[in-house]
Amino acid sequence: MTSTAQAGHMLERARWAAAAYADYDATAVTEIVNAVADAAYSAAERFAAEAVAETGMGVVADKVTKNRACSRGIVDYYRGEDFVSPRVDEASKIVELPRPAGVVLALTPTTNPVATVYFKVILALMTRNAVVVAPHPRAKQCSADAARLLAEAAVAAGAPDGIVQVVEEPSIPLVQALMADQRTDVIVATGGTGVVRAAYSSGNPALGVGPGNVPVFVEASADINAAAKRIVDSKAFDNSVLCTNESVLIAEDAIADKLKGALTRAGAHILDEDGARRLRAYMFADGHLNTDVVGRDAAWIAGQAGLRVTPKTRVLIAPFSDVITEEMLAHEKLSPVLGLTTAADAARGIRAARAVVRIGGAGHSAAIHSENPSVITDFAAQVPVLRVSVNVGNSTGSSGLETNLAPSMTIGTGFVGRSSIGENLQPQNLINWARIAYNSDSAVPMGNFAGINPWHSPAGPVPEYPRASNDRNGGASQARTAPRRSTPARSTELGLDALRAELRALVAEELAQLIKR
Repeated sequence: MTSTAQAGHMLERARWAAAAYADYDATAVTEIVNAVADAAYSAAERFAAEAVAETGMGVVADKVTKNRACSRGIVDYYRGEDFVSPRVDEASKIVELPRPAGVVLALTPTTNPVATVYFKVILALMTRNAVVVAPHPRAKQCSADAARLLAEAAVAAGAPDGIVQVVEEPSIPLVQALMADQRTDVIVATGGTGVVRAAYSSGNPALGVGPGNVPVFVEASADINAAAKRIVDSKAFDNSVLCTNESVLIAEDAIADKLKGALTRAGAHILDEDGARRLRAYMFADGHLNTDVVGRDAAWIAGQAGLRVTPKTRVLIAPFSDVITEEMLAHEKLSPVLGLTTAADAARGIRAARAVVRIGGAGHSAAIHSENPSVITDFAAQVPVLRVSVNVGNSTGSSGLETNLAPSMTIGTGFVGRSSIGENLQPQNLINWARIAYNSDSAVPMGNFAGINPWHSPAGPVPEYPRASNDRNGGASQARTAPRRSTPARSTELGLDALRAELRALVAEELAQLIKR
């Protein structure tokens, strides 16, 4: 079990690595990020299988897709963008210098464990931050294996020792201690409402996200067959563990029967009233979601509820009448189970979607299948979410895998969803920009900053993080490969006093722990 003292050592080591990495230039950072992304991509299949085996959730092939999207896919998406070099705006007479957050504490979920580790580590490295991964206990093995692989790749490409670390044995007290520690510069929380609230109340800056409960409206002008296939594919994708999966399907009356037929042909099984009652009773026996269903396939869930469907059934669709809080099928399900209701016209369909979001998922996302721009605009204006995917499955649409939204495993819900960010988490969320601002008077000249860069491409070996001679556990679980790159010579010259201070802090912490015992 990782102790609180050992966790403190991890943060101290991360702080040391972050300080060193903050002096790396764009060329060095790109080399490290590319090496990590390549290593992650190469292991995508192995970790997808490990995640399903450990958590019992999801579909291996779909997790492979997510792992690849969150490795080379992320790098390709941001290729050409520079989060390291100064930006000079001569017209405004402003120079912007990127300032990394420092130490990022990355909380990762059980539903999308490896993809989220990949995603948060690569974003942290792109922006010259150190990252400590705190995985969900039910996905700790695959998450730790993935984090260690990325740590080794980063260090081998020249990153400082300790730039990527992982909590091997996560626990609530330990994660709370990490969140509250002053050495944590920002928490990036992906998980349930409790985790996100704990992050926000920790006393440290936090980027947290809210839960989804996605309404999807199929309006009369939609291509019905295409809409049905997209919805079923989206619900079946990784057995609906992405928070962007559709939760409640709203069909306009005029096309409802045609849509049901198309859904059945796409692999869905539409339950009758008795089947919906039995499914509801199994999935929400005590008024809360039975977490056994999360990420399980449709046929397994049907069997547990005493329903008979073919093994090839991809999605269960349960009709209900009113979108109200008491209707459990109108709540988030995180499984290939979709609630279905109808609306007389587009205006009522939009109101039904608003009601779904009031029940849960405020600020998150919604989907619409329509060829009518006016209806689409009304839908986006009236449903209180911050991303609306159109004519695409929302699982991969709002997460940016099949749209041009930023690809992300962390979906901000903005003010309406009580989140500090409203967009899909992106690299720029992990940096601030220090601004050099000249006098706006045109008579006052601005200096020539062309070609000036305060960062450097490291040359020579980076020393390993200094550890006490009796420290047997401080880095045993991390990569010990000697890096090929290092901090700049000027940082090495100035670093002796800093290293002495770090060692004194370590000794003081060890003594404090001994006194407590």
